[in-house]
Amino acid sequence: MKKTIVAISRAYGAHGTTVGAKLAAKLGVPMFDKKIIDLASEKSGLSPDYIGKLEENITGSFLFNLASGAYNLHGFHGGYNYEMPMTYTAFTAQANAIQEIAKKGSSVIIGRCSDYLLRDDPDCVKVFLYAEPQDRLEQCKAEFNLDDKAAEQQLRKFDRNRSNYYKNFTGETWGHVYAHDLSVNTTKVGIDGAVDLIMTYLKNAGRL
Repeated sequence: MKKTIVAISRAYGAHGTTVGAKLAAKLGVPMFDKKIIDLASEKSGLSPDYIGKLEENITGSFLFNLASGAYNLHGFHGGYNYEMPMTYTAFTAQANAIQEIAKKGSSVIIGRCSDYLLRDDPDCVKVFLYAEPQDRLEQCKAEFNLDDKAAEQQLRKFDRNRSNYYKNFTGETWGHVYAHDLSVNTTKVGIDGAVDLIMTYLKNAGRL
């Protein structure tokens, strides 16, 4: 197999981590999800808990500063400037960790804007996983023991946080079709079907 990094972006309820783990096992490569948080923590000195909750910590004022050009979040060259907001420091640490992972060899990377960070890497295949609204709702109800109304609110929060996080740190729209090589509806094909579709894409794209 050629060196291949599969960057998986996913909506809540699309089983992104499970699909990623099964895909990595089939390919015989490591998967990086929460391991990225640990690597970023080691590099930056920030707590894993803070980095892990970064999606929830984005504020309107940070978006304003990004839009006005106060912070340059494109082109991560290492180093951590503690005069910058901690959100910037945490994201930079994650970005550097992802780029270091990509340099080492084939892997599957889950989320954390990896599709954007590795957009110019010829070895990266960018995948987006999503699911039908009702399927997502039922999963949210079961996971958090919520009724329909509360689960709908929680789903909107998940989507808003993920969309804001992506927009703030990349300037792009989360889940945009043209940002990905392959989009898969896991409600329609299931977890194993999603893995098979990605494997078929990799084969047809000459990656295997």
